[in-house]
Amino acid sequence: MKTPPSALAPFVRSDAQGDVLAHVLLHPDREFSIADVQRATGTAAAVAHREVTRLLDAGVLTDRTVGRSRMVRVNPDYPLLRPLTELVTATYGPVPVLKDVLRGIDGVREAYIFGSWAARRAGEAGPTPRDVDVLVVGSAPRAALADAARAAEQWLSREVNISRVSAAEWDEGTAPFVRTVRSRPLTAVVPEEV
Repeated sequence: MKTPPSALAPFVRSDAQGDVLAHVLLHPDREFSIADVQRATGTAAAVAHREVTRLLDAGVLTDRTVGRSRMVRVNPDYPLLRPLTELVTATYGPVPVLKDVLRGIDGVREAYIFGSWAARRAGEAGPTPRDVDVLVVGSAPRAALADAARAAEQWLSREVNISRVSAAEWDEGTAPFVRTVRSRPLTAVVPEEV
């Protein structure tokens, strides 16, 4: 399966590789099976395996075998780890970061990234996004969403704007804001893309 080149980060081979890098680099204290990586990134199993293998061959990741599973993690001795992590966080970090900060907030039925970041992710050309726009569908408390936005900003080093609409507004789809958001590219955060 051929994956298209990245519009978010031209130095990354593909969005699949960017997603794999972000998932693993943003959790340096964790170890993942290739199936974990595949599920978390929504890539095909063969693509996840290929991208993990490339990153292992390059020395970015290390692996070990546990039973029949191949477990991978960040190689803390990789000489370019810090700048690579900064680049990947700025470009592919919003999805895993937002999954982490929104996890556990009651009332989040769905969450999407929209605006310029989602447009770049969809392959639309343009400048690097300066912020990340997020739409939460549900009844999550605004204070909890504001805390989540601040936490995401700390990780991403860029502004994160979280808007909330009710489930009824989203399902109806007639409000002008909802119609506008739905007419442009969206990247699912909750539930995860599969």
